[in-house]
Amino acid sequence: MKLYEPVMLAMPLARKLGELITVSKRLPNGDEVRQVLKGFGLEERCLDRGLALHRERFIITITFPGTEHLIVDVISSNGELSDALEVIAYHDRKLEAYVVEILPANELGFEGNIGLEPVIIDDKTFELKSAPVLGHFEEHEEGIFLIIDGETYSRWKARETCPICGGKLAWKGEEAYCVDCGYGIKVVKA
Repeated sequence: MKLYEPVMLAMPLARKLGELITVSKRLPNGDEVRQVLKGFGLEERCLDRGLALHRERFIITITFPGTEHLIVDVISSNGELSDALEVIAYHDRKLEAYVVEILPANELGFEGNIGLEPVIIDDKTFELKSAPVLGHFEEHEEGIFLIIDGETYSRWKARETCPICGGKLAWKGEEAYCVDCGYGIKVVKA
């Protein structure tokens, strides 16, 4: 699937970072993030002192790894910052948890975390303490859909709110359409 917009990479990336934290019991390092980005079809264009630049036809990422945090900026290749997103992973000592957030670079359009809630993982048990609505995108005849699994759907409390833009959802069976951003959401129960 082509990644047309930053959100189409940011949501599956945040989910994958959460999975890596749960398995490795630490923040992912720069090499691990580089492999994840390559797995999403991005080509590595530059690597210098920990900083990594990846590119796909419509998306550019800049990765800033650190010992206490990890930041991946996801930008449209046309340079527009209005839809740019930042995927941030860090260890929050006060919460005693690892946190992965997706924040818009332009805070005027949407106040809050993409995915409705950040990924919050307990730093002792490494169990999920939040209910993020993350998944991957697929292109169908009817449009582009965020695909979420049954487990995510069962945790999702605000089913009338779009996890992508915070707008209103119109449901029809296992599918919903956002009246604001136009993306569809499909629930796949395995």
